[in-house]
Amino acid sequence: MAATVTQPGRDDLAEWRASKSTNFYDATPQLALSMEMWMGERFTDRVRQRLAAFGRTVATEIDAAVEVAERNREFPKLRPFNGIGQRVEQIEFHPSHDDAARATWASGMLGTSLSFDGAFELAGLFFLLSNVGEGGQACPVVCTLGLRRALERRGSKELKDRYLAGLSSPNSATALRGSQFLTEVQGGSDVGANTTIALEDSEIPGAWRISGEKWFCSVVDADLFAMTARPDGAPPGTKGLACFLVPRTIDGTSPNGFRVRRLKDKLGTRALASAEIDFEGALGWPIGALDEGFAIAVSELLNTSRWLNALGSTGIMNRTYLEASSFARHRRSFGVTIDTFDAVKEQLGVMRIETAAAMASTMALTYLVGRIDEGSASDEEILLHRFLVNANKYVTSITASDIVHRGIEVLGGNGTIEDFSPLPRLYRDAIVFESWEGTHNVLCAQVRRDCARLGLLGVVETWIEHELALVANSFADDVERARSALHLLGPALNKTIDNSSESAALFRRQLTLLTRVIQATCLLRSASHHLSSGSDAAIASAFVGLHLSTGGFAEEPSWFGFVDRVLS
Repeated sequence: MAATVTQPGRDDLAEWRASKSTNFYDATPQLALSMEMWMGERFTDRVRQRLAAFGRTVATEIDAAVEVAERNREFPKLRPFNGIGQRVEQIEFHPSHDDAARATWASGMLGTSLSFDGAFELAGLFFLLSNVGEGGQACPVVCTLGLRRALERRGSKELKDRYLAGLSSPNSATALRGSQFLTEVQGGSDVGANTTIALEDSEIPGAWRISGEKWFCSVVDADLFAMTARPDGAPPGTKGLACFLVPRTIDGTSPNGFRVRRLKDKLGTRALASAEIDFEGALGWPIGALDEGFAIAVSELLNTSRWLNALGSTGIMNRTYLEASSFARHRRSFGVTIDTFDAVKEQLGVMRIETAAAMASTMALTYLVGRIDEGSASDEEILLHRFLVNANKYVTSITASDIVHRGIEVLGGNGTIEDFSPLPRLYRDAIVFESWEGTHNVLCAQVRRDCARLGLLGVVETWIEHELALVANSFADDVERARSALHLLGPALNKTIDNSSESAALFRRQLTLLTRVIQATCLLRSASHHLSSGSDAAIASAFVGLHLSTGGFAEEPSWFGFVDRVLS
């Protein structure tokens, strides 16, 4: 009789798989704590139950569907013609993509109201969705929401009546999906270099014919395209751009004056169809006034994407921490589980701290979005939003890639295996998130211009000082460190807001540190609100030490004491 070979390592891995969370809402207490802090009594049982239900759906249905498509390498395919040779420009997906879409749209996040409560409900739902990465769903959700917001605020009554219900529908089979096509090959982030033109239609009142090439078109399967184009005779640069709504089809079958040149073969977000598209006489209608097109594209489309991108990066970080920390509790090496090693603890501690910081600053941004949506924002809050929507997207997205890299390191060689964990997929998606709606240099340059033109630094510094004053009694040492960092930054930042190229390079470094001061401030506010949670206080103090201490917090003997409390 053959001897039975025991495989304790494989048994440990099986226990790890079995221990994984079946509800990302329950697994992330900070989400509820953060929403309760910002919403107060408006964080009702109904909202909690809605988030808990979707947290389970994401963990058990959407994640499984995304994994199937990735495992089988069944990514979107272009079918330009049907079986009888008619041009249809259809995108074909694996059936699991439709399964994920049904569950995503059924959450109702596309129908959340443009209000304070609606902003937080959307933020919570989108954060939970992003625990699977982009998954072929996050970008369609963002683009649909952006177009819906643009129509609600700027669209004509005719366009609202025709399309808003479909853009808000929870039924993925009948809902209208939106997309936004701004980028062109010759300009990239220099949208003012766009050459796509728009000519008034001679037969249909109010309609325009749009021609040109769009270079990076994600959600190419969408039903409605939001596009920038230059009306005939309009001036050069961004001032001459108008924003148009272009339906995919007019007759319900044939493409509306467009041809998909090819699908992009991307590093990440591979379940999402992105393409290059040629337009020739596509029929479209203006969204808002023609001379406000670029402002509409930024305020309604890009700012919506940048806000939600930060939530998406936070979701990716959160899932990475859940995967890596649970793995470390089960994986044995040298006779003990690896979560007992200081080197692993430090990686897990940084993951936990950075995820909490991203959550804190992005929920502060959500508060500003909600105030603007309900029409109660002060002038200072509007300016603070203008700063934070760009700075926060930059820092959270670049941090997400680092955090997933750390998670892969905790899993070792297993962390690079596609079907072992979602980390390889999350890493690819995180890198794409970094460039989504603006590279880091573009966002930093935008913040720098806004600071020079609108005096944003004074607004930001005043807000930080006010927030720190609220928690000074509870966290005196950490508040002093944050204030010292802010005061040291002030002169350096003011010096870099000039026209020299050297200042532009320096400003990015200074902006990074200023955004870290903001995140520290938000963490301290959260810790003060939840004083009974020792973990919140440890996270805030550890973050301050990690980013705002001279010489680096790792040199201080208290570092691992904080790590132990953070991970408890």
